[in-house]
Amino acid sequence: QVQLVESGGGLVQAGGSLRLSCAASGRAFNTYTMGWFRQAPGKEREFVAAISGSGRTTYYYYADSVKGRFTISRDNAKNTVYLQMNSLKPEDTAAYYCAGRPTYCSGYKCYTTSQSYNYWGQGTQVTVSS
Repeated sequence: QVQLVESGGGLVQAGGSLRLSCAASGRAFNTYTMGWFRQAPGKEREFVAAISGSGRTTYYYYADSVKGRFTISRDNAKNTVYLQMNSLKPEDTAAYYCAGRPTYCSGYKCYTTSQSYNYWGQGTQVTVSS
C-alpha cells in the first residue's frame, strides 16, 4: 500500500508562484507513474500534469490550461513528486491532488485519466486571489 501526502498549497496573488510536493511511502516509487489533478468547487476533477516512472525516457504531460506555467518533476531519492506553479491565475484555484500508478502508463489517455491511478493523496488547497 502506498500513501501519498501533499503539501505546499496556500493563498497567493495572481501572477505568483507555489510549489506543491507529494511525498510517497512504500517501495519502488521510481517505477510509479505520478500525476497531479485538481478539483474546483462545483466542477469535476481534471488532469493537470503527469510524469512517467523510471525508464530510458521520461515522459511529461500537461493540460493545455497550464502548459508553459506549471512544471512537474520528481526526486526518486526522496520519494517525492513536485508541481511548480508559476504565473498563477484565479482560475487555478482548486484542491490539488497527487495520484500514483504502480505500473507503466501507455499513451496520453492513460496519463491524463483519473481512473488510471490507484493511489490518491488527501489534497491541498490552492487559492489564487485577483
